[in-house]
Amino acid sequence: MAKYDKDDLERRMKGAVESLKGDLAGLRTGRASAQLLDPVTVEVYGAHMPLNQVATVSVPEPRLISVQVWDKSNIGPVEKAIRSAGLGLNPINDGNTLRLPIPDLTEERRKDLVKIAGQYAEKAKVAIRNVRRDGMEALKTDENKKEISEDERKRAEGDVQKLTDEQIKAVDDALAHKEKEILNK
Repeated sequence: MAKYDKDDLERRMKGAVESLKGDLAGLRTGRASAQLLDPVTVEVYGAHMPLNQVATVSVPEPRLISVQVWDKSNIGPVEKAIRSAGLGLNPINDGNTLRLPIPDLTEERRKDLVKIAGQYAEKAKVAIRNVRRDGMEALKTDENKKEISEDERKRAEGDVQKLTDEQIKAVDDALAHKEKEILNK
């Protein structure tokens, strides 16, 4: 049975691009958004959990995010997780609720956000390249098992590289769009 599956490689590469788009949507551009807190994970109950599994995140005003923590004993860990997430937000403890005022973006903060967006894009590119590597290894395995010929392997490797290049371009396009959005607001 052949190990190489082009559809699976394409699905995994597109998944990396979609994940990047979700991460980029979480980068703020001066307005409050509940997606801004998507990358925040909180260490509670002996495990790392996404913030939305321990609290309700809402946006009551255009420049304010409200985090309603369900278990009062988790307020400290949630506050710590938000501060250490590198989002530049300082939670204000208000009983069971944390209020996160969104400050105006300074030029320095915009540059920091562009750097963070670049880091997200680089992680997506690494994920895509890892999928490419998996595909190339599967092709070599199939050739060694005599399931495909050397010519078929080389042709398929070309297809995998073409797919990789398309997905890397999609990552670059998403990054360029987000950089433009951050710097022009």
